Amino acid sequence: MPTTCAIRSSRVSTTTSSCGGASFSNPVPARGVRVHWENIPPEIRAAFEKRLGGRVVEAVTQPTGFSPGLAARLRLEDGRRFFLKAVHETANPDTPGIHRREARVVAALPGNAPVPTFLWSYDEEGWVALCFEDVDGRHPHEPWTEPDLALVVRTLKDMADVLTPSPFPTDETVGEWFEHTINGWQLALGRGEDRLESWCAENLSALAELEAEAPMLVDGDSLLHCDVRADNLLIARERVYVVDWPWVRLGPSWVDWVGMAPSVAMQSGPQPEDFMSRFDLSLVPDRAIDAAVCTIAGYFVVRALEPPPPGIPTVRAFQAAQGRAAVAWLRQRTGWV
Repeated sequence: MPTTCAIRSSRVSTTTSSCGGASFSNPVPARGVRVHWENIPPEIRAAFEKRLGGRVVEAVTQPTGFSPGLAARLRLEDGRRFFLKAVHETANPDTPGIHRREARVVAALPGNAPVPTFLWSYDEEGWVALCFEDVDGRHPHEPWTEPDLALVVRTLKDMADVLTPSPFPTDETVGEWFEHTINGWQLALGRGEDRLESWCAENLSALAELEAEAPMLVDGDSLLHCDVRADNLLIARERVYVVDWPWVRLGPSWVDWVGMAPSVAMQSGPQPEDFMSRFDLSLVPDRAIDAAVCTIAGYFVVRALEPPPPGIPTVRAFQAAQGRAAVAWLRQRTGWV
């Protein structure tokens, strides 16, 4: 999972204890396993410092996010500050490629997108690193507050305007992503999954059918972030920055809002229907939203049953928490018993 590009705070999420419950009270932190600056090999630190143009005198590891590598705010001896994220190929086989993909994306984003300034990347000796401006900001408060929600919603609306149509082509559309990657209910049905909570198990065939409709209902020409949640947002005074951009796809802007809604509820914010009421969805069919919610719920619920990826031991609990919030929302929307 992606990591942020600047300050990380010790936020936690809250979850239910069953597949379709409606109260969220058990903390699940959005944290992985970080590598500290002093644990980077000396020759690699020296290479980074050469690119930075000075010696690092302070490095503060940022705890939230799931990337199994370095994510640190750096201060140089001349007082300049940067944010550096870096990973070695041995930490996780997928993360270097994710960093490379993010470097290509942030280098191509327009200057008026709400993104920290990307400065350079490094890709040598098995290490991949990205350097950004250091944003002196914070994550949204938990519980979510109305002022933070207003700032974030305004930013997401503005971001949709800036990124519609997409400023560059993508490798994948949201429809293709839904069809081939986040089709959890169909996978669970096909393999006879027996670890689902009762509501999910009893409605599995209907869930798989609704999920199968989603790819045909999410056509659009906007560039989507596809991983918007509190630990990928930074608030600096009245400005919000959206960070961690490796997962961009082409689709309708509202899919990003639907994808964020369960995490807002999970982290003691408004329930998904309340959150979504802050956006104009007048042209979006209810069936399309139902299918997208179903798809996102299936992704989190079923993916959380798998063993954790190498170097990311905490991500499954976080996915399970989002899955429970998404399923509670889906039960409300469908009325299925």
